Amino acid sequence: MRLQKWLSDAGVCSRRHGENLIRAGKVRVNGAVVTTLGTKVDPDKDRVEVDGQPVQAQSQKIYVALHKPRGYVTSCDHPGQPLVVDLIDIKERIYPVGRLDKDSTGLLLLTNDGRLHHRLSHPSFDHEKEYDVTVDRPIGDGDLKQLSDGLPILGSMTRPARVRRLAGRRFRIVLLEGRNRQIRRMVKQLGYQVKRLKRIRMAHIHLGNLPEGAWRHLTAAETRRLLAQVAGKRRSGQENPT
Repeated sequence: MRLQKWLSDAGVCSRRHGENLIRAGKVRVNGAVVTTLGTKVDPDKDRVEVDGQPVQAQSQKIYVALHKPRGYVTSCDHPGQPLVVDLIDIKERIYPVGRLDKDSTGLLLLTNDGRLHHRLSHPSFDHEKEYDVTVDRPIGDGDLKQLSDGLPILGSMTRPARVRRLAGRRFRIVLLEGRNRQIRRMVKQLGYQVKRLKRIRMAHIHLGNLPEGAWRHLTAAETRRLLAQVAGKRRSGQENPT
């Protein structure tokens, strides 16, 4: 098994962050520092350490929904900043699926299931993410339509989205992608500024009335449906490559 995948499956971090740890020389295999991505390990025989701490397999998979407060960083390691993982009082190591920027609030999923994390984070999954957005001044119908049709940011057009007005300055938007600070960039492109941004849904998982800063385990039904959706999308993606 590739070393970064083993770190992910063991619940240490996401696969991408595992690659960063390896490059930084923070991972040892059988006492030797490893900095080469793709290094293979045998979980049953090799001893893996991160920052001097042994890594062990986690047999129990954890799936958590958190209501992220404003001011928290969606990361497992960001010195000097309050972290979302600090809000969750469980012994297992879990890590966030996707991101919410520091000034945004709302639903965040966390897990130690590396396979689920990888598939949910992959662009081909196309899972919906719904946001409640308030801007600094009344937004016109034409601008809402531009948000729906797509705008050029970060060198390419955003994908079509579903947009629904809630009030003069407030609307809901459903995205099938998650570029860096996408909604803030789209709104700024039209001459507005986001004053409040809250994610209320990911796929079929709803934030509901979960209080800010609180968390809960996903229900068995939510977990089964999420795993089934991800597995189905992976098979579809393999049959229809893009």
